[in-house]
Amino acid sequence: MEILRPMLELIVILPSAVLCYLPMKDHLKIPWWKLALWGLPALLVWAAAGGAVCWSCGWRSSLWLLPSLLVLAPLVCRTAKLSVWKSGSIVLAVCGVMSCIKNLAIFSDALLAPDNRSPWLTLPAAGIYVLMCWALVGLLWYPSTHAARWLLQEMEMPGTWYVFWILPVTFVGLNLFLYPMDYATLYTNRMMMIYPVVVLALLGLMLFCYGLFYVLARGLGKNMRLQQENDFLQLQAAQYRALRQTISEVRQARHDLHHHIHALSALAERGDLDGLRKYLAPWQSKNPLRELSFCRNPAVDAVVNYYAMRFQEREVSFSCRLQLPEQLPVAEMDVCVVLSNLLENALEANEKLPCEQRNVSLHSEMHEGNIVLLWVENPYEGTITETDGKFQSGKRQGTGVGIQSVRQIAGKNGGTCQFAYDQGRFRANVMLRGDNTQSKRKK
Repeated sequence: MEILRPMLELIVILPSAVLCYLPMKDHLKIPWWKLALWGLPALLVWAAAGGAVCWSCGWRSSLWLLPSLLVLAPLVCRTAKLSVWKSGSIVLAVCGVMSCIKNLAIFSDALLAPDNRSPWLTLPAAGIYVLMCWALVGLLWYPSTHAARWLLQEMEMPGTWYVFWILPVTFVGLNLFLYPMDYATLYTNRMMMIYPVVVLALLGLMLFCYGLFYVLARGLGKNMRLQQENDFLQLQAAQYRALRQTISEVRQARHDLHHHIHALSALAERGDLDGLRKYLAPWQSKNPLRELSFCRNPAVDAVVNYYAMRFQEREVSFSCRLQLPEQLPVAEMDVCVVLSNLLENALEANEKLPCEQRNVSLHSEMHEGNIVLLWVENPYEGTITETDGKFQSGKRQGTGVGIQSVRQIAGKNGGTCQFAYDQGRFRANVMLRGDNTQSKRKK
């Protein structure tokens, strides 16, 4: 039965592992059930082997546990799709909490067996130790699956994670400092009353600091998102202005083309061939603007005409089918911004390909009278970097603004967008939903 004492002390690695993986459940490289299938038996074997070694050599369980953590902690970090700073901080935070529980177990052992001189806890105290660890898992289940998980998903400021490790390491050091070498010291003066109060105060202060870190992180994250949204809105406003100018230029060019057609018609009616040649001479070295009609909505038609000309200039095959009415249930500028972002990205992707491989297809139609559906497909070369659902820009460091703009516009009134890429083809599916109130008013 003596061999069970170090084994029970080491078996607390199981609740510790559960507490580590609760916040990281959505970021695992393998399914959680597969991880549990081979991880739990492996930890049980590790605890049994470590207990046997400690019992035969007369070692404290910490002599087996601490070196093993140097191997187990990196394994935990490698099983998660997170930065080392994030996953490592979670492991250290759990170690800090468990160090307090170990000192409480020592206090209970000192009460139950004050004459215990062996390097391990007695069986009743070891059982209390295991029960306290599992009780702590139950108490921290909700914070771990909500607050801590939010920190891992939303907190993207590396500087914060670079310093968080100092907090749990400090508390681990304090708990090791409080670790009594002999139970007799606890029975000196009023130490039996002071010791548990100090340990519980450390545990409460640690959890309070973790909660304070969460509150501060929420505030910093909110300010960061507001700043990003402000910068994004400024970029979007500049994009709106550029689109308005483009639409105006295209309309003016088409208006001027009508005058040119009237002038050419007049010369042709008079049979003035020399006049026709002179009039057309300045245009022979240029690619004339073609008056194409892609849809009945003038703003959308102007944007698509603009990109059709750019595709033609860069020898990109363009297939387009727009089934949109003159009056859209969605704001015209939103549709124009989505189209310009998707077509601009398609143009940039095609410019990296040989001429014979360049192509873009655009399709749009109405659905149920209140939804505009858009599909854009184009080839691409190289790799597309996507992090947490965000596409990284190929022109600069950071998230691509175009895709982010499409996501934000599509999110209005419950719309959606989906992006897929495989085998050298990129596909964007966007659903823009109109405001039902505005649609009824228009009707």
